[in-house]
Amino acid sequence: MTTFQAAQLVAAREIRTKLRDKAFLFGTVFFLVIMAASFLLPSMLNSGATKVAVTDSSTVSVLQAEGLEVRTVADTATAEQLVRDGDVDAAVLPGPEVIAKDDAPDEVVEALSTEPPVRLLEPSDVAPVLKVLVPIAFAMLFFFTSFSFGMQIAQSVVEEKQTRIVEILVASVPVRALLAGKVFALSVLAFAQVALLALVAVVGMSATDAAPGLVSAVLPAVGWFVPFFVLGFVMLAALWAGVGALASRQEELASTTVPVQMLVLIPFFLAISVPHDGMLMRILSYVPFSAPIAMPIRLFDGGVAAWEPVVSLILLAATAVALLVVGARVYTGSLLRTQVRTSLMAALKKA
Repeated sequence: MTTFQAAQLVAAREIRTKLRDKAFLFGTVFFLVIMAASFLLPSMLNSGATKVAVTDSSTVSVLQAEGLEVRTVADTATAEQLVRDGDVDAAVLPGPEVIAKDDAPDEVVEALSTEPPVRLLEPSDVAPVLKVLVPIAFAMLFFFTSFSFGMQIAQSVVEEKQTRIVEILVASVPVRALLAGKVFALSVLAFAQVALLALVAVVGMSATDAAPGLVSAVLPAVGWFVPFFVLGFVMLAALWAGVGALASRQEELASTTVPVQMLVLIPFFLAISVPHDGMLMRILSYVPFSAPIAMPIRLFDGGVAAWEPVVSLILLAATAVALLVVGARVYTGSLLRTQVRTSLMAALKKA
């Protein structure tokens, strides 16, 4: 058996094991349901256009232009009775005077108000709130995926060490094939989960028309997010396996995985907390550990030169290759030391 065939065998085993894992399947379904609900629930909970009763036909066209459902009545008493009975949400009486049952009808008041004309110098099809939420979604997607799947890689490695099954595996396949198969399998599962979430999000935005112009604004950033996500995840995956191999039992993972946890946590919090148009964010978009989050955010906001994501991606790829080598050495040097926890320097020397 060649090393490549052995890696394929290990990857197939890891994928089959995960697909039979109820916790993994439940988590995937849970995230998909949450994603779908975020688009469907607002539409389902929306009771429709506000119903308004009017006694003066001169206000009908103004209210209808704002999307309100207008009902013309003969007198004030009839309008008040319709409001009391709940048949309409509000009524517009002569004066004009707006009446409602127990809550001020803001939509009706705004429709009847006179506003000065507004001219935007840099108009955008994306609502301001979505300009905040979409970058956070990019950051959280990379953070939770790399963190959760990374911990699964580490837990899988230490479980094999704790049960001593790793000694049988290493006797059958090369250590590097074992690492490559494990990293490849978890990477494929992570990418598949992210692809499903992205598909549900795009379909939800298109079907519900929750944010006009959002899909066209997000897709270019998503196109760049995919390679950044892939390289960023692979860059960290071998490190997760390496620090997992340093532990001899599950209880030690909390301490052996701290360095990699910090490489995920610190860039995440920096990317979502600093101003998107500031110098620090520009720097973060070139730092390999924060680039998978920072650069897609800047691309979504716009104003990024065409060469910037290319340079950032090259730096990320080079770092990924270097850390794959480091992670492989740590994994190789500590995998068969099943009795005690291994230090990082001891693993590197033994490798």
